[in-house]
Amino acid sequence: QYITNEGKEQIEELYGRISTASTGAILRKVIEIEEQGADIFFGERSFEVNDLLRIDRKGRGIISIIRLNDIQDKPRMFSTFMLTMLAEIYSTFPEEGDLDYPKLAIFIDEAHLMFEQATDELMDQIEMIIKLIRSKGVGIFFCTQTPRDIPESVLSQLGMKVQHALRAFTAKDRKSIKLIAENYPESKFYNTESTLTSLGIGEAFITVLNEKGIPTPLVATLLKAPRSRMDILNEPEIDEILANSNIIDRYNEVIDRESAYEILERKIDNLKKDEKQKQLQIEHDKMIQNAKKYNKEKSFMDTTLGRQIGRTVAREITRGILGVLGIGGSSSGKRRKSRTIQWF
Repeated sequence: QYITNEGKEQIEELYGRISTASTGAILRKVIEIEEQGADIFFGERSFEVNDLLRIDRKGRGIISIIRLNDIQDKPRMFSTFMLTMLAEIYSTFPEEGDLDYPKLAIFIDEAHLMFEQATDELMDQIEMIIKLIRSKGVGIFFCTQTPRDIPESVLSQLGMKVQHALRAFTAKDRKSIKLIAENYPESKFYNTESTLTSLGIGEAFITVLNEKGIPTPLVATLLKAPRSRMDILNEPEIDEILANSNIIDRYNEVIDRESAYEILERKIDNLKKDEKQKQLQIEHDKMIQNAKKYNKEKSFMDTTLGRQIGRTVAREITRGILGVLGIGGSSSGKRRKSRTIQWF
């Protein structure tokens, strides 16, 4: 409403003309993600991407887990957050060139949520960021059930592939696996299509880029299991981790700053005050001009010449009126009437 009414001129001056239909479309999209809880999720305090680069006292990197389980069933908000985070990393991190190893590795679990219901414009932004963000020293890993969840334009940018077993339960699955097998380098040692369906738990097909940027041959590998506990953290464990965090005070506080509505209301009030002030100033200027004009006329009439002219005018007016009424002789009356007309 502000863009199409009070703030229309200001917006046009900064960004050019925006049609009412466009602002309506923007408003509908904002409401759509707001209904999914975006007004709270994107509230204060805002997320700082530099917190992902923290290290401990021994110089070791810290694994940061962003818990988005509350919005995994809200693909619009999930994709909006992921794109916002990647875009901010790209815009704030300095250029690093070709590092020996990335300074930040991002693992996006349930990556299909990032691409579900994504518009063409959103996909263009994601594709551009994925292409360029590696120059910032950032590596991105998409974790999903099947490569089909990732658009081909993004999949083609991924140099490292770790593919666990795929099962073909239907004819459609078999056709899909055949297409997926073609995404990997050709191998004389493996039948890629059949090996993908015969891999066991903890086994995966792996190909990476060598030092010359060439994809390495496929290798069916038994992965080493993590030495950490493979289990879900319970609430007491989460509370303990949060209590020992150096940034808990920063993100654990909700700040109720001025909302956009309050800011715009203040701007509108200021506009109204400015308009009222201008009107008062115009009226004040008119009063000053009238006063100056009155004083100028009054000061002139107070002079000897002014008083003499005033008496002469009054005398001639009186004689003219008497002449019209026929008082004081017809001939002199006519002459005085004539002089009176000439004077006026």
